[in-house]
Amino acid sequence: MGVSEKTASPQRIGVLGGAFDPPHVVHVALAEAACAQLQLDALQVIPTGDAWHKTRTLMAAEHRVAMTRLAFANIPQAVVDTREIARGGPTYTVDTLRELKAEYPDAQLYLIMGADQARLLPTWREWEEVVRLAIICVAARAPAAGANSAIHTEFGTDFPPGVEVHRIDMPVSDLSATRIRTQLAAHQSVSPLVFEPVARYIAFHHLYLTP
Repeated sequence: MGVSEKTASPQRIGVLGGAFDPPHVVHVALAEAACAQLQLDALQVIPTGDAWHKTRTLMAAEHRVAMTRLAFANIPQAVVDTREIARGGPTYTVDTLRELKAEYPDAQLYLIMGADQARLLPTWREWEEVVRLAIICVAARAPAAGANSAIHTEFGTDFPPGVEVHRIDMPVSDLSATRIRTQLAAHQSVSPLVFEPVARYIAFHHLYLTP
């Protein structure tokens, strides 16, 4: 289902990309916080295709897409968008943003990311174009005054003048997909860390049983 099927004319479109290997409760909490705090009309949840920055092999795309659909099923604005998987070749956010901007020229795009991604943003392909195409929205753990100055101070990212940056306030969490995969490889339960439909899917398909 595409954005146009959920809202006739979305004006505020969030973009949340990730490996989602597997998607966990913090991913969903970030999506919910972004929808509420940014007042999003739609949220494109985009599983990574061929991630140029990943040194490990990702779980098969079909499984990551299926788990992502289960994880985000209860967020009305969310649509799982498989364009990066379908595109082939290395995945670059700038290409995805260009496509979305061409499809929805009148909409404002909000690129949602964590603090670690924000720090690495200047290493992304055509990152200056990325910040031109979308408002950067960074998950942060404490309120602060002033968007750009706060982001610069907290994350050490030197955004160009005039770039709009928003914070998404989130509770502190050290949960990671790496931790979940490690527990699964050790045959430990991950039900508190992923939603039950995702846990059932992982168990049914015997995913992540080897490190």
